[in-house]
Amino acid sequence: MNIYKCLNEITLYIEENLENVINYEILAKFLGVNIYTMSRLFTMLAGISLSEYIRKRRLSSAAYDLCESNLKIMDIAMKYQYENATSFSRAFEKFHGIKPSQVNKKIKLKNFPRVVFDEKINLVTELNYEIVTLNEMNLYGISISINNNVIGTEAPLFFKKVEDMYLKKYGKIKYGMVTYNMKRKDSQKYYCLYDKKIEEFDYIFIPRSKWLKFKVNTQDSKDIQNLSYRFYKEFLPCCRFNLKELPELEYYHDDITDFLVAIY
Repeated sequence: MNIYKCLNEITLYIEENLENVINYEILAKFLGVNIYTMSRLFTMLAGISLSEYIRKRRLSSAAYDLCESNLKIMDIAMKYQYENATSFSRAFEKFHGIKPSQVNKKIKLKNFPRVVFDEKINLVTELNYEIVTLNEMNLYGISISINNNVIGTEAPLFFKKVEDMYLKKYGKIKYGMVTYNMKRKDSQKYYCLYDKKIEEFDYIFIPRSKWLKFKVNTQDSKDIQNLSYRFYKEFLPCCRFNLKELPELEYYHDDITDFLVAIY
């Protein structure tokens, strides 16, 4: 399966259905995975979330309609799946910088083009991994809010801060954890976790599940981030695993790190 050919089929389908409700189940079938995995793959390889991509393509097309047609703002809002003119106008102004009522042929507007992937890209996929089943885990820790743009710098700084504060009191941090928002648009929180009950910390329950386990021979943040990058950019596009809606885990032990991703 050529992952980039499948992604081009997805963006073409979206292009042909900007005026319709876009069914994510149909998009997932192009890749042969579940919706959750499809959305995550699109975000990682396109550099933009699926929902944001669709929104920007619709607003780009809406600007053309405002310039070249006699449709009313309300009609255009309904055409591109907005519930009302107010929500459409708000989104339009945020994207284009002007209100729909201000559009004329002399005004400069933005256009977000259809994403077309290079189908000739060769992916490197040689990563050693295991499939393991882990029993339920009861973890305790603290977190910071993050996003994909800052996690590379903020997470290591937060880890060091927590370890410096609590090493004598609670020992070494056992797990790092990254949570995502529901649509996998972006990372949401980074946790430092302990495998013992600590009343002052948040309680995190991880159910029994099957995991892909990748071994990182250090506990250095740069090595862990490199493995994470390779997993999403190289490994996942070429495999047929379906991701489970659980956070990613980093298990620190014996001077190494297990990078863990839950699957069905």
